[in-house]
Amino acid sequence: MLQKFSKTAICTCCAAAFTLAYQVPALAQSADGGAAAAPVTATPAFSANATIASQYVSRGFRQTWGNPAIQGGVDYAQPSGLFAGTWMSSVSDHFIENGSVEWDLYGGYTGSAGDLTYTGQIYYYLYPGAEISSAKTRYNYGEAVASLTYKWFNVKYWLTYTPDYFGYNSATLGIGSGLHSRGSGYLDLNGTFDLGNGYSLLLHYGNERVRNFSAYSFQDGKVALSKAFDGGWTVTGAVTKGWGKNGVYDRYTTGVLNSAGVAAVSNPLATTVVLSLTKTF
Repeated sequence: MLQKFSKTAICTCCAAAFTLAYQVPALAQSADGGAAAAPVTATPAFSANATIASQYVSRGFRQTWGNPAIQGGVDYAQPSGLFAGTWMSSVSDHFIENGSVEWDLYGGYTGSAGDLTYTGQIYYYLYPGAEISSAKTRYNYGEAVASLTYKWFNVKYWLTYTPDYFGYNSATLGIGSGLHSRGSGYLDLNGTFDLGNGYSLLLHYGNERVRNFSAYSFQDGKVALSKAFDGGWTVTGAVTKGWGKNGVYDRYTTGVLNSAGVAAVSNPLATTVVLSLTKTF
């Protein structure tokens, strides 16, 4: 679900309940783009959603390369607090080499004690057909998530448990020998404020530490305003921005050629305005 450099890129740069503009799994979303804990229900319940967004932005990265995204998900929640779900979004092969879809699988448990809600989740992110060709490395990866929410404030920590975080290793980044990025972590801080009349405001800050490849660590921020309507409709407008170290992401490319026949290059962390329309079922 995040950024990746091919060796071409290295040479070039010598380099959830309403956060709908990022990513919209059913029931709820986290600010960074992953699904939040499903709410505890009185009876087992399924829910689903569909979204049209002007872009797909996750952790500050424009994963559809400035183009619109189609997204959707299905979730199941039990009264015990156990939940599971799946979510998909279109992505651009300019951002993920040979990629067109992100497919997330997740499950976990959520509970509460007074105003405190606690959640544990396991995620796995799939990018069917996507591969960093120069190193024969897949983008697929997994994260374990711990989350605490107190009233309007939420903090999460996403920890990579697979050998690589989104394909980051020595072969793909050209740094060191035999190094991998297991243990990378994303600190995810969010404030959600009910403004009344169906309006909500989200303030988000994230900080990704890429293990063994600190030059590729980054931060991101987001401000989003959401309006909920009858019938399960929600409209969201957001402004996102990311920051890499020493401009490492400023000239990002997978080497995919654009319409002019040259490698498409962009800064995926640039300030971005995202608009989205979501329907929940």
